[in-house]
Amino acid sequence: MLRKKGFRGGVHPPEWKHLSENKAIQELPLPEKVIIPLQQHIGAPAETIVEKGDTVKKGQTIAKAEKFVSIPSHASISGTITAIEKRPHPLGTNLLSIVIEGDEKDEWIETVKHNTNYMDLSIEEMKKAIQESGIAGMGGAAFPTHVKLSPPPEKPIDVVILNGVECEPFLTSDHRLMLENPDEILDGLMIIMKILGVKRGIIGIEKNKPDAIRLMRTKCEKLNNISVLPLAVKYPQGAEKQLIKAAVNREVPSGGLPMDVGCLVHNVGTAVSIYEAVSSNKPLIERIVTVTGPGIKSPNNLKVRIGTPFQNLIDFCGGLKDDAGKIINGGPMMGISQVTSDVPVIKGTSGILVLDKKRSNLKLEQPCIGCARCVDICPMKLIPSSIAACAEHDKLEKAVSMGLFDCIECGSCSFICPSKRNLIQYIKLGKAVWNDLQRNAG
Repeated sequence: MLRKKGFRGGVHPPEWKHLSENKAIQELPLPEKVIIPLQQHIGAPAETIVEKGDTVKKGQTIAKAEKFVSIPSHASISGTITAIEKRPHPLGTNLLSIVIEGDEKDEWIETVKHNTNYMDLSIEEMKKAIQESGIAGMGGAAFPTHVKLSPPPEKPIDVVILNGVECEPFLTSDHRLMLENPDEILDGLMIIMKILGVKRGIIGIEKNKPDAIRLMRTKCEKLNNISVLPLAVKYPQGAEKQLIKAAVNREVPSGGLPMDVGCLVHNVGTAVSIYEAVSSNKPLIERIVTVTGPGIKSPNNLKVRIGTPFQNLIDFCGGLKDDAGKIINGGPMMGISQVTSDVPVIKGTSGILVLDKKRSNLKLEQPCIGCARCVDICPMKLIPSSIAACAEHDKLEKAVSMGLFDCIECGSCSFICPSKRNLIQYIKLGKAVWNDLQRNAG
């Protein structure tokens, strides 16, 4: 019997995992062109080092990170640079991007080659390989991985948690990765543990993935310092702070980071990319993406080159159904609706969700009835209705004092609200406006 772990609050949205959880990962055919945004991560954007007309090889650096909290960008196909201009971005704006037309050779740069003795590399050599490979958190947050692996000396880490929870409805890319690439996940975890000098590793997996739990446990049988932890199925179990609470019963303080309680959390996909970077000098140029939903003809899990237009993935999965109503980057709880299918897959694109028209229609927002359901389920112990009301009516200082920036934007409050209040949208808007005010004031 699987042991359950959990956290306070949370909700139980319909899972919809059945559409793609049994679909083995397929490699998407090589795209004719890719669009590589210079901003695919939290932090400063990368700065281009190529020009229109240049020819590039797969894996070649095309934009350098000039700041520590930043990552470089790489060509995901070989070909010719045809444009460096602003293009639609899946996070909802137009951002400077590098467009590469492929030459069909798919030729690697010479530096990508496997080193069987990679665990003998020094910690600094490992961190340099990770930094130069352009890895950002692949669970969605997209925080530069080399920064996360560099905690200050006064905040030592004693446990690393790999996030295989994948609690967002519909998405199954991490589930398939655990079933198909368990050894690479464990190798990545061991690299992380060596870099941090940590003796304890935990792999958290929700119990709705019993096959992944069994396989990862089998792989860990001879590893005394790594364990697999089954977790109760509840959203947002995969959120960093909730996962830490469930796994080791530590609470990250308000405004704090996991390192404040001696923890570090990485997505299982990030662990694979870390392994590839350290063992082979392979940059992050591809990822697993779930294409799913009631509006797509053939849901699937695909290995996709970074920069591939969404439309390529949709076409490979049979195209849209007649009643398709909305395309979302990510899942239904935290994803972002798209105005075009020409946006590219980025490092944080875990899924493309296509809803049908029935599930796409927004219900008319009604006044708050003071039921406090959003308070009961908030995993961060906030009062979402009051924070959202303050943000809606420009009372931003009060919203901040009530925990505006402690909100993890999981969307549980909007999901549970009987009045269909757009709580999370007001909170996101409040954060954006407050940040703009602070920048202008500076």
